[in-house]
Amino acid sequence: MAGGWSKDGAVQDQIDASLDEAVERARQHLVSGESARDCVECGLAIPEARRKAIPGVQLCIKCQAELEVGGEQTAGINRRGSKGSQLR
Repeated sequence: MAGGWSKDGAVQDQIDASLDEAVERARQHLVSGESARDCVECGLAIPEARRKAIPGVQLCIKCQAELEVGGEQTAGINRRGSKGSQLR
């Protein structure tokens, strides 16, 4: 049940939009194509099992782990806003 100015299902619409955006961001980070034989970062050989398991892999396990530790922090979007911002 919606109240005030919002329509029925507005909260679910916000949740769905946030989820869709998160999925799209994740898809943009996927790699595809032929896997590299050597790590593009450090030059060490990438094991064949890793190349077969992850299509398009470009980094060895060590470099991938370092990249993920310093990974992207995404902040959520406050779609509702505060009451003060709505009253201005």
